Amino acid sequence: MSAPGPKPLRADARRNRERLLDVAVRAFSRNGPDVTLDAIAKEAGVGIGTLYRHFPTREALIEAAYRNELAKLCDAASELANEMPPDRALRAWMDRAADYLATKRGMADALRVVIAAGANPYENSRDLLLGAIGTLLGAGAGAGILRGDVTAEDLLVGMNGICLATGEPGRREQAGRLLDLLMDGLRHGAPGAPS
Repeated sequence: MSAPGPKPLRADARRNRERLLDVAVRAFSRNGPDVTLDAIAKEAGVGIGTLYRHFPTREALIEAAYRNELAKLCDAASELANEMPPDRALRAWMDRAADYLATKRGMADALRVVIAAGANPYENSRDLLLGAIGTLLGAGAGAGILRGDVTAEDLLVGMNGICLATGEPGRREQAGRLLDLLMDGLRHGAPGAPS
C-alpha cells in the first residue's frame, strides 16, 4: 500500500504560491540571495506566514523558483508543438530558452546559496531540457522540415553557446540572429527543405 501524496492546494493557495514564485524569480535575479523574504511576500501581495507555509526556508524558495521556471520552459515545448509548425515551434521555444538562461544566470548567486546548503537544484535540469528539445526536434524531423541527424544534446550545446556569448544586456538582437542561423542549419538538408 502506497502512502498518499501531498494534499492538492486550494485554488487560492495555488495562486499565492505561483505569485510568490514569479516574484521570487524577479527578486533573486535582480538582487541576488540577500533580498528579504518580507519584500518578496509584500510584492506578491501575501503575508510572510503564507510565504513560510509554502517555502519554510529561503533555500526552499530559491530552489522552487528555479525549478518552476524550468518546468514552464519544458512544458512549453509540447504546447508550442501543438500550436504551430515544428520549425516555428522550435524557434519560438529557443527564444523562451534564451530568456530562461538569462534568468538562471541572474539567479546564479541565489542558486549557490541552495547548493551550499546541500541541495542540487540542477539535478534533473539537463534531462528535462533534452526531453523538451527532443520533442521539438522529433516533430520537425518527422515532418521532414528539420534534419534528423542532430541530437537534442547538440542543439542544447549550440543554444547554450549562443546564450553565453550574447548574455550581456543589449545583445538580445544578436542572440536572435544567431538562433535564426542555428535554425537555418537545422533546416539545411532536411528531406522537405527547399534546395
